[in-house]
Amino acid sequence: MLFTDPERTPDPEAAADRLPRGAGVVYRAFGAPDAVARGRRLAAIARRRGLVLLAGADPELARRIGADGVHLPERLAARAGAVRRARPGWIVTAAAHGLPAARRALAAGADAVVLSPAFPSRSPSAGRPLGPLRLAALVRGGAFPAYALGGVSERTAARLLGTGVVGLAAVAALA
Repeated sequence: MLFTDPERTPDPEAAADRLPRGAGVVYRAFGAPDAVARGRRLAAIARRRGLVLLAGADPELARRIGADGVHLPERLAARAGAVRRARPGWIVTAAAHGLPAARRALAAGADAVVLSPAFPSRSPSAGRPLGPLRLAALVRGGAFPAYALGGVSERTAARLLGTGVVGLAAVAALA
């Protein structure tokens, strides 16, 4: 799953075009003036390549660009149920930085959570890394579908084997 970022993925369209069929893109526009235009370009790539496109934190943007759903930051995860009721066919994921947040997101209606940071990350919002052992304990303890994000790269991905995550998410490693 590719998470876009204006600084670390300056060309999200090119990055999305390299992803394998079935991968996901979380388009985080962060209020960019060209958000709809870029989002529609990503949606076209997603349709052509068989990718899943989620809009980050913005159900209205997701609707306008024809996304498959929305990814909510942890602070907005409680809105998952409202999004699900408004758009029953959408995929809804939410960020979580620990087991209580993951459980709240899933109880609110999220389909899956994105646990972070798995490893040390250059993200300005990254906190203390979970590491593979703690990440595995969180996933096993909660028995929920989770993706690992934060410091995930070609070098670190193998350390996540056996943790129980359903997938990996990255920003710069997929840019």
